[in-house]
Amino acid sequence: MEVKEITKDLAYPIVYDNHYSKVMPRLTKHYLGIFDENKLVGVLTLGWGTQPKGTINKLFPGCTSDDYYEIGKMCMLEEMPRNSESQMLSLVIRWMKRNTDKKFLYTWADGIVGKPGYVYQAANFMYGGFIWTDIYVGPDGEKIHPRSSKDLLKENAKMMKKEKLFWLTSDFMKMKKIRRIKGKQFRYIYPLTKTARKMLKQSTVEWNLNYPKHEDLQWKDATDKGKSMILDEMPEMDLSVVNVNSKNVNSHLINNPLAALLE
Repeated sequence: MEVKEITKDLAYPIVYDNHYSKVMPRLTKHYLGIFDENKLVGVLTLGWGTQPKGTINKLFPGCTSDDYYEIGKMCMLEEMPRNSESQMLSLVIRWMKRNTDKKFLYTWADGIVGKPGYVYQAANFMYGGFIWTDIYVGPDGEKIHPRSSKDLLKENAKMMKKEKLFWLTSDFMKMKKIRRIKGKQFRYIYPLTKTARKMLKQSTVEWNLNYPKHEDLQWKDATDKGKSMILDEMPEMDLSVVNVNSKNVNSHLINNPLAALLE
């Protein structure tokens, strides 16, 4: 396999058909295609999350967005062998060392949808602990990120006769049959230089190889304000449903010459 930089128009059909989340990150710098005998079999995007400088500076005081890329999307065709994603990561790391001056490759494993990050563990990423994160789950099973809930928040605020809300209220969620779910996101990093590897020891978090497993996954139902309830298993979600998230997803289809492939 080999890695080549490609256009968003080539990358998006692969992401749409093969990634569990159709929502694309907004701050994407590179779309990398993974080719097997000239066939595009995988995509990995590099860029930043919603707080490019704050994310890295919190972990390594003094660092900025110039010092790292974050993995936005990573997926491969289902027909590829099981270890292909680890090979893809190795190729991308090699590409970054040759084509960028970044110190780190950073990413999250989405434990809230049952992913401890085994692919990063197999690629020898360092583990840096977890944070609790929030999502909403719609009545149709749609996974809704709080950043995608602007229209719901406006409707909720109007109902409450308030100018603005930052989180959906319990009464509104119950009326709409929406649940607020808390789960873990697991933090991973790969140092790209000797200097970066030394910096790990000076980080504000401990980086190690004590990787999380499936038994470390946890979920809480926080729909009722002040009454967070631990769940016995992962809440049911239908990751193929795109309703509230349709604005983001559809924006990537407009003027895409390959849009017909997604129908």
